Formats: sequence, C-alpha cells, structure tokens
Amino acid sequence: MNKINIGITGSTGSLGKELLKFRSEFNFISYRDDIRSKKKLKKWFENNNFDAIFHLAAIVPIKEVNKNRVKAHKVNFFGTKNLVDEVINNNIKWFFFSSTSHVYSSSKKKINEKFKLKPISFYGKTKKLAEEYIIRSLKKTNTLYCIGRIFSTTNKSQKENYLVPDLKKRIKNSNTKILLKNLNHYRDFISLNDLSKIIIRLYKKKFSGIINLGSGKSIHLKKIALIIAKKYKKKLKFEDNKIPTFLIADISKMKKFCKYRLSKKIETQIF
Repeated sequence: MNKINIGITGSTGSLGKELLKFRSEFNFISYRDDIRSKKKLKKWFENNNFDAIFHLAAIVPIKEVNKNRVKAHKVNFFGTKNLVDEVINNNIKWFFFSSTSHVYSSSKKKINEKFKLKPISFYGKTKKLAEEYIIRSLKKTNTLYCIGRIFSTTNKSQKENYLVPDLKKRIKNSNTKILLKNLNHYRDFISLNDLSKIIIRLYKKKFSGIINLGSGKSIHLKKIALIIAKKYKKKLKFEDNKIPTFLIADISKMKKFCKYRLSKKIETQIF
C-alpha cells in the first residue's frame, strides 16, 4: 500500500522534527528552499504528487521577528501566499497552516476561536494577514484548510532562541544572581510531542476550519524561571513589567474533535 504524500515546510524546526517521527505512516517531502521563491515552489509541486501540505515555515520567535520585520512580513505573509496559490493550482486536498495565539489580544478569560483578532505582536500581525488570505482564497475551492492557532510550546530539544531554552542557558551559565526582566506574563504551554500528535489526528479526521492548539492551562513565566533556577541551584532577581499579559486557550473544540488527552505537563518538558 502506498503511503500518503505530505509536503511539509519548516521541517527542520522543532515542530517539524516531531512530525517527521510519523514517517512510518506518511511519506513526508520537505521543502528546503526559500518560500518567497515562486519559481522554486512551483517546481516543488511539479516534481511531487501531494495529498496534503503542512505549512510550518515562518520567521519566529518574537525576538527574531523584531530583528527584521520586513523579512518576517515577506516570509510569514508573502511566503504563505505563494504556497497557497500553488495549493490551489494543484488542487491539494488538505492544507494545515501553523498560526499562533499572537493573533489574539491579551485576555484574563480563556480565548476561544471566535475571540476578536487584535494581534499582540508584529509576529501575530503577519500570521493574521496570512490567515485572512488562506480563508479568502481557499473557501471557494475543494481544498480543506486547517488553521491551527498554536499557543506556547516547548520540549527538551527546542532551539535556544525560544523562551524556555534561552532561560535555561542564561540561568545555568550565570555565576551571580541573575536579573530577569519582562516575565510578568501568563502563557499556555503545550508540548511539541502532544502538538504533533494532535496535528496528525486533525489530518486523519480531515478537520476544516480554525482551531486553538494548547493545553488550556495557565502558567506564570516567572514560575518557569524559578523551576529552572531550582534545578541549577541559582538565585534570581526579577524586574517586572507593570502590566501582565494573558494568552490562555479555550481548547473545547480541540478536545471535542481530537478526543486527545494531553500527556505532558510543562514542568516535565523543561528538562
């Protein structure tokens, strides 16, 4: 029996690596060129017969986006636009877009998929634009699309430019009491292992629409820093931002559709 062909962008990232662990079930074909190149994307589609596309490629995390906002906009929006155009041209059956909780604004209440979009960051703005293009372009086609609004993620192999591994490195290597700033925020973390399994389940069930992907649980970022400090026996000092932000998912739709029990707590994913 032939395996299902899934084209995947961003396969070298943390989430991409987790998804590639499903190679026994699917034939993943990675796109390794610049997503801004229409010519190279067109050739990739011409050389393969895809059943689905998983689009993970983006400029992320936030500090990388803010270093070069022009590039982030071109990759996150125009790169996605180029890919969606080829999805339409090739009549792809199912398209997954890795979006973000940053398309929402801060809210002390859990955020559901109908929550008004007001991006909390420039990264969120680029993803919101991409979402809008996907919906506008694919709603009149036979392609089913799944926009997964992913909340915070981590695992033990995540790159150091992300929050948790960055904190681990800074705290572990400090010789004195370390000063940490801007951690007075509340976030919703889901393990990348769980997230990859959920995306596969969404594909198998051919989910169509927008769905929050998170744990539904809040954790203060200072608590994460304190967990790390305890492990390395380090002392911390905090300089708090006065106004905290909250991004916590209402995962009712995810629970109902995926029927998946999350297996990992954030504390077990740090080390």
